Amino acid sequence: MPPSRPWRVVSWNVNGLRACAAKGFPSWLASSGCDIAGLQEVRAFPEQLEPQLRSPPGFHTVFAPAERPGYSGVALFSRAEPAASGVGLGVPRFDREGRFVWMRFGKLVIASGYFPKGNGPARDNSRVPYKLDFCRAVFDRTERWRRRGWRVVVLGDFNTAHREIDLARPASNRGSSGFLPEERAELDRWIAAGWVDTFRAFEPGAGHYSWWAQRPGMRERNVGWRVDYAFASANARPFVRGAFLSPEVRGSDHCPAGVLLDPAAVW
Repeated sequence: MPPSRPWRVVSWNVNGLRACAAKGFPSWLASSGCDIAGLQEVRAFPEQLEPQLRSPPGFHTVFAPAERPGYSGVALFSRAEPAASGVGLGVPRFDREGRFVWMRFGKLVIASGYFPKGNGPARDNSRVPYKLDFCRAVFDRTERWRRRGWRVVVLGDFNTAHREIDLARPASNRGSSGFLPEERAELDRWIAAGWVDTFRAFEPGAGHYSWWAQRPGMRERNVGWRVDYAFASANARPFVRGAFLSPEVRGSDHCPAGVLLDPAAVW
């Protein structure tokens, strides 16, 4: 990575990497200028991916697939070779769903997480306890890294809109997973511990979303939710130079969300 400019670190729930590839993912990766890409909902085993997706030219990749075919899965692509990398949280009930992967570059750790939905198979909120347990497991792991002196950025689809400003229709979604008080409280806990929602550090205004339901007109009318984040630990915050959403990028029901990091964060 060139040391003279900020690193462009991007998170994108691709809603199936092979499907997203058919809609232009390789071209986006090549032209986006991203130095690190954290993907969620890969929905494929690495061996099922074409070489340009499994190991794109110029990138080092790490995949954490789910055990269940066609489900979940996360990945990290990096132009720089990481000093270390790993998959999972060491908790089988989370790791079998392929939800967490990380890379370390000196003192900087970048993690890609796909936080569970709280909806159960009966379209209820029966998976909310599992979701909250996963949130706490990620928080505990990343806090240990922070206490070790590492600077940490957690990218991903958190499947939660934090505040009313983060979704177009808060009043009608108060009982919906993704905007329940207990889910939002988990993000409050991150903030209280000194973590920074990097997008909100630069953009306090309304109307900025990263996911739109796949119903006619929802994206065109910008009736969405902001559920994709880049959270920076307090010791990483001084190295954050900007944050952004890219709603103009299609290929998924989510859009890319990213952060610009001073490469001095590594040292």
